[in-house]
Amino acid sequence: MKKIILAIDVMGGDHGPETTIEGVVIASKVYPKVAFKLFGNKKKTLYCLEKYKNFTNYELVHTNESISSNDEPVHALRKLKKSSMRLGINSVNFGDCDGLVSAGNTGALMAISKFVLKTIRGIDRPAIAALLPTMKGQSVVLDLGANVECTDDNLVQFALMGDMFSKSVLGLRKPKLGLLNVGSEHIKGNPTVKKTFDKLKKMKSLINFHGFIEGDDINKGVVDVVVTDGFSGNIALKTAEGVAELIFTFLKNAYKSSIISKLGYILSKPAINRFKTRIDPRKYNGAVLLGLNGIVVKSHGGTDAFGFSNAIGVAVSLIENSYIDEIKKKMES
Repeated sequence: MKKIILAIDVMGGDHGPETTIEGVVIASKVYPKVAFKLFGNKKKTLYCLEKYKNFTNYELVHTNESISSNDEPVHALRKLKKSSMRLGINSVNFGDCDGLVSAGNTGALMAISKFVLKTIRGIDRPAIAALLPTMKGQSVVLDLGANVECTDDNLVQFALMGDMFSKSVLGLRKPKLGLLNVGSEHIKGNPTVKKTFDKLKKMKSLINFHGFIEGDDINKGVVDVVVTDGFSGNIALKTAEGVAELIFTFLKNAYKSSIISKLGYILSKPAINRFKTRIDPRKYNGAVLLGLNGIVVKSHGGTDAFGFSNAIGVAVSLIENSYIDEIKKKMES
């Protein structure tokens, strides 16, 4: 593996340095050849590092500024120019680091990343992409909220980026790509998705286009890449998270309903644990801001250290597979 240096926004996330530092330490054991550049408050960061005496593969860059979840993106961009997030993104732009991982404010991360790194030539807007569990494995879904309204050109660009992302992270040679719609028939959908369908159909030399898919096809694993606008994508993501929580709540209540049910829980506990592991959201943590001239990975703000370490893993995969260079080649073609 080539030498990789990752920038870490230590101060981002709901739990701050304690969680991000523990996540970095976990990731350092999985990726021993990755070095880390930590951006954050020196005193708080060193305090969290005290319990990890064997972790030395890092450099610490001090700053007192950080971006909170309540900061408006415009304010963060214009006023907080020495924040841990901004300095980390700058390090990617300068070439000091190969990518950034942050659990901080999503809007601020998108605004600053787009301003500093700029988009790849041929791509108008960055898109947020993430992995979702399916009956067949995992699928890439984008956009998940960065672009509420999209043109057909935007969706075509998302398709190309999603195709390369699935190859880099999932290791798929020829991922199947689907366009999210209200029906699988060609006559259904608004003008934008219909135009996008026609354009993607003509690009069979570049992508393996399946056609339209519906919402329930996402978790069935009908396709490997799901393309949609940020409005629909974000609703689909939040709905899936809500349904998962609903199922766990129903199961918990059902097993508590009687003594026989509690006994049934004891007998089925190994199977339930396997089920929980399969759909554990921490395993799929790490949304990527695709389309930028640099690797930027957004970790869920409320995740734990294990989840944050998985976000680091996503960044490492993209860097190892030269995602930026590959998507530039695809856009040129």
